[in-house]
Amino acid sequence: MPPTEFSLRLQHGITGGFAPPTPDAIHTITLSAHNPSSLFIQSAVRPPGQPTLQQPLAPKSLALSSSAPSNTEALLDELHAILKDLPTEQPPGSEDIYGLDTSIAWGSADLEWCNGGPQGCGGGHSEVQPTDEQKAKFRRAVDIVNQLVGEAK
Repeated sequence: MPPTEFSLRLQHGITGGFAPPTPDAIHTITLSAHNPSSLFIQSAVRPPGQPTLQQPLAPKSLALSSSAPSNTEALLDELHAILKDLPTEQPPGSEDIYGLDTSIAWGSADLEWCNGGPQGCGGGHSEVQPTDEQKAKFRRAVDIVNQLVGEAK
């Protein structure tokens, strides 16, 4: 079962150099103890050829079942379990070790996990390198977040 309260942020576009990265999309998903029956989802995307993110899209929600576990809860459980087992780059923000130009930041009482550093990746070298299996798990984590964002109404 996923934590009763968490915040998640996925950013597509984390690699930079001298300048900070220009994100293509930022999605946030929040489950609050004040409203444990719905995920609150916000997204902002940068259309092709535009220099900045558009204003955030209207917030959406995704209902969670109060009785039987739902597909959404199963996806959250899977995501939580994946992130618990994945390494992050060392030092933070040094390198996009998963090679997807994407970061995930998860915060809950039992897990604080973030790859890509707070300002993206600056082109250094990480002392930690994931295995091919860990890279596949990270791709799955990104797919889960994108699926949840796509299912929200």
